[in-house]
Amino acid sequence: MDSYRIEWKVSASKELSRLDRSTIPRIHEAVSHLAVNLFPNGSCGLKGGEPTFRIRVGDYGIIYEIVQDRLVVEIIRVRHRKDAYG
Repeated sequence: MDSYRIEWKVSASKELSRLDRSTIPRIHEAVSHLAVNLFPNGSCGLKGGEPTFRIRVGDYGIIYEIVQDRLVVEIIRVRHRKDAYG
């Protein structure tokens, strides 16, 4: 399986920058693993038209989309899990 490239939406980068500084490295590590394992343990697909998925890191949800034809994992949203899916 080919390695995917990680791309962050500007809005997701801004959300990440607002988080507690101790949480950011854990989220970066989890996201970097998506490049080689698109569906880690605990990931699940979200309902809707787009192929979107989520993983959780502590109390935070990371919403991402897989763009197969470009081999890209696009990080769409990083929020506290109580706010991530609404």
